[in-house]
Amino acid sequence: MNASLLVGRIARAHGNKGQVIVNPDSDFADERFKAGATLLVGDDERPMRITRVRFQQARPVIALEGIDSIEAADALAGMELKVPAETLAELPSGTYYRHHLVGCEVQDTEGRVIGEVAAVEGPIEGSRLVINAPHGEVLIPLVAAICVEVDPGARRIRVAAPEGLIELNAK
Repeated sequence: MNASLLVGRIARAHGNKGQVIVNPDSDFADERFKAGATLLVGDDERPMRITRVRFQQARPVIALEGIDSIEAADALAGMELKVPAETLAELPSGTYYRHHLVGCEVQDTEGRVIGEVAAVEGPIEGSRLVINAPHGEVLIPLVAAICVEVDPGARRIRVAAPEGLIELNAK
């Protein structure tokens, strides 16, 4: 089976015609959730085509082919939405898909290990790395001034964190 990547999760039904609200987990929600796009739905990754889409408070409200009642939409609540990995477009140099960063080791500029990226959260213009560190979870803004070297190929991110940032953001 080919690899697939999580792009969102169905939050709940919306309206009485089978539409659903999606909690997106993608840097490119406008591209992932557009009419005509096919998503892999649920654990069995059933392919379903988006027939209509609109955005409400930055969340896609989508209609899926074959889902035409509130009951059918309710049955989809909580299901993951994925896309085949091979459908992802190449990104310009210096940009990365979130899944490329998960699992990278995070080091300071001296080479000391801070931890490993567990997730990337937030919108593209305000993303942050969620790092599993020995003393707990650490949040680091994903900005060039702090993340001075991002090398997914080497599975490494080097950060020049302002004094106190690591300790301040430890949960």
